[in-house]
Amino acid sequence: MTTDYVTFGLELATAFFMLVGALFMLLAGLGALRMPDLLMRMHATTKAGALGSGVIMVAVALHFGEAGVTTRAVAITLFVMLTSPVAAHVIARAGYFTGTPMWSRIVRDELKGKYDRDNHTLDSPPRYKPKATAETSEAPAANTDTDKKEP
Repeated sequence: MTTDYVTFGLELATAFFMLVGALFMLLAGLGALRMPDLLMRMHATTKAGALGSGVIMVAVALHFGEAGVTTRAVAITLFVMLTSPVAAHVIARAGYFTGTPMWSRIVRDELKGKYDRDNHTLDSPPRYKPKATAETSEAPAANTDTDKKEP
């Protein structure tokens, strides 16, 4: 009798996680359709898609309850969580550099003017230079051109 309750509980938890994962995947699809530009579409699909597939893998691990399947589910989840942000970044960067139009209501473009289209490189930000302290600073050098006397 108790095994029936345990089995029912596991099936209920599996159904719950499958439903939640499917809803996140649906949100990812809606984000890809409804967002106004490439960068926002990539953000929506990456976040919701990775979370949805991770929750579905939890449901798979609960349903089968075997160590081998659970290990594979964890490996798949880690793989998706590690690779989807990197892939989205690369695709969004390629879209930006090829001139894909951005949403008209974007307030600030922090890369504008920093990309060299000939070399396909970004300008590096200025490096941090620590302020000089009293111990490390020296007195300014005297201007030797005006101190010289002509003969």
